[in-house]
Amino acid sequence: MLEILMIEDDLELATILSEYLKAHDINVTNYDEPYTGMSAINTRHFDLLLLDLTLPNLDGLEVCKKVAKEKHIPIIISSARHDIDDRVLGLEYGADDYIPKPYDPKELVARIHSVLRRYKTTKEPNSTEIICPPFLLNKSSREIFLNNTPLDLTKAEYEILSFMIENKNQALTRDSIAAHSDSINPDSTNKSIDVIMGRLRAKIEKEGKKYIFSIRGIGYKFQTKDNE
Repeated sequence: MLEILMIEDDLELATILSEYLKAHDINVTNYDEPYTGMSAINTRHFDLLLLDLTLPNLDGLEVCKKVAKEKHIPIIISSARHDIDDRVLGLEYGADDYIPKPYDPKELVARIHSVLRRYKTTKEPNSTEIICPPFLLNKSSREIFLNNTPLDLTKAEYEILSFMIENKNQALTRDSIAAHSDSINPDSTNKSIDVIMGRLRAKIEKEGKKYIFSIRGIGYKFQTKDNE
């Protein structure tokens, strides 16, 4: 299911759109205050931002400009402001589309999928994001998300888990794992790696889920397919 962040202060409209989009496998999290909405981007992964312009405390164009500058997320402006200058500024500030209110929710669904298709196509080949459901690795911000929630990891834990995600379904030796972590001395004992693996398992393997597998005589393997 797609995860959409909406910043819309018309709560009645937000509720109507959220219910309609949910029926089309799009989950919406709405904030009616722009600063709160922008803070949410720092704590969760969203596939797209649906942004109103007439907002309290901060104009939507400024929100668009700030988010586009700091985050790698497609933006659709949804606004009753029909002035051509607002449309041009929104697109120049980084919005991927501008849909004037009122509109049929069916059109919004189509535009969301259209923007995401273009976004996926134009993304750089060496993307800083690696998606391995339910995990998302953002190498640029050095964050790993599990079910859209950022994991609280030490530097060594991040380095090891990111290496394993990038090499999912492969048996990795303890030596290769240590070699790809700047925080671990290459001469560290196997016990050091095992301790970190234990900490990672405690943080990511909840409710019977298992992602890190021990490979006898070799090391470890990361995989998610058993949980699908």
